[in-house]
Amino acid sequence: LARILLAGLVVGLLTGLFGVGGGFVIVPALVLALRLPAPAAVGTSLLVIAVDSAASLAARGGGGHVDWALVLPFTAAAMAGALAGRRAAGRLPAALLTRSFAVLLLAVAGCVAVTGGAALA
Repeated sequence: LARILLAGLVVGLLTGLFGVGGGFVIVPALVLALRLPAPAAVGTSLLVIAVDSAASLAARGGGGHVDWALVLPFTAAAMAGALAGRRAAGRLPAALLTRSFAVLLLAVAGCVAVTGGAALA
């Protein structure tokens, strides 16, 4: 229980501090810190994101403007992409997906580092 709470606290801290989250933080935390298999970590991550998103929407819903013209088509496209990705993931080896995710994380980290470095200069 302590490892679960610590991993959740770190994920929440990173999300709040840097505005990062989703699978980019949750999946590695579940795989590395809690030793979940990658497919279980992905499913768990999606559930955590859904609950967190619902809570955030409820908290924000009454206090600010939501640009539904942006949110609705983006959400619909993301859902279609998630369904297509799930079908593709079922046909690919788990090890390949895990390595591909690691490469994606490194690429995103590189882009953030370059963008952040340029902003500091």
